[in-house]
Amino acid sequence: MASNYCLDILGPNPPLSSFCLNLCCLLLLFVYLSSKRTAMNYPIQVVVRETGLTAHVLRVWERRYGAVVPKRTASRRRVYSDEDLKRLKLLRQLTLAGHPIGSVANLPQEQLKSLIDAREDRAALEQPAAAQDTPIIRDCIQAVKAFDFETLNSLLERVSVVSGYNALLRHVIAPLAHRLGVLWEEGVLKMSHEHFATAAIRAFLLNPTRHYAGENSHATLVAATPQGQLHELGAVMATALAAEQGWRAVYLGPSLPAAEIAGAALQNHARVVALSIVYPADDPNVERELYDLRRFLPADVALLVGGRAAEHYRDALEANGAIFVNDLARLQVELAKIRTTRRKKL
Repeated sequence: MASNYCLDILGPNPPLSSFCLNLCCLLLLFVYLSSKRTAMNYPIQVVVRETGLTAHVLRVWERRYGAVVPKRTASRRRVYSDEDLKRLKLLRQLTLAGHPIGSVANLPQEQLKSLIDAREDRAALEQPAAAQDTPIIRDCIQAVKAFDFETLNSLLERVSVVSGYNALLRHVIAPLAHRLGVLWEEGVLKMSHEHFATAAIRAFLLNPTRHYAGENSHATLVAATPQGQLHELGAVMATALAAEQGWRAVYLGPSLPAAEIAGAALQNHARVVALSIVYPADDPNVERELYDLRRFLPADVALLVGGRAAEHYRDALEANGAIFVNDLARLQVELAKIRTTRRKKL
């Protein structure tokens, strides 16, 4: 077959020895077969080994973020192409450098490479984000992974006693909440871990036996998350910080319609409504909820909005007169300004 293929190309009387003819035929056959080679397809076990991702994380990245779209065999098993493998390796590098998977999962391959090149030029991003966690954050994450309520509670209590409540909120719970959110997005933590951590931290911060300076205050803040926003730790932290700063803080819970939040604010004569927007960053309902809430509230009630995804709604926030608070320090400043303004009016 190889000889016939070569003769078709070289003609019936090639000026070559038998050895050279056979060698030429083999080379031509290799080139021909290489041109017909199909792309390699890898099973999930190979992808796990080559990328360092777990099978669970890989499935989360596919289903939740569409990072890659593997093909299916006749038996419905997922197989990955060379391009899928390259893409997953790039995404893992970026997530280890601190990029949330949700922000890079759908970027073109060239842009992923550009981000990695930029990362290599920045010393601050050379270590994985996990390596930048403080020991207390790492201990808290381990407690969450183990569903160890007592250990997590004692860690938070110890920081509160040693460093003070404000430091606990700003330097432990806020960064811990951020890291838990990133780990959940990456698939390292499951939804059950995220729910456990939320319940434990909420119980700690909103413990009815804890006495705050603002329990008898006339300045009231109402906190919640808009309808569709299920991650509530930001709103819980806002409630706790406001109470610690001398406000009467009322926490309503997650995923409430604008009318319910406004009704509670009016009933409590609130001067501030605080909202947390964490995930997703492209929910079209959030803009409508913000518009409705501003319409239902009196003009003199301030609307403060924070959370990891809040900046993605900046246009809607500005259009509805809401104040964007990017962290607890900014929230503390805004609350102080509102109270000072009220005193001057009185």
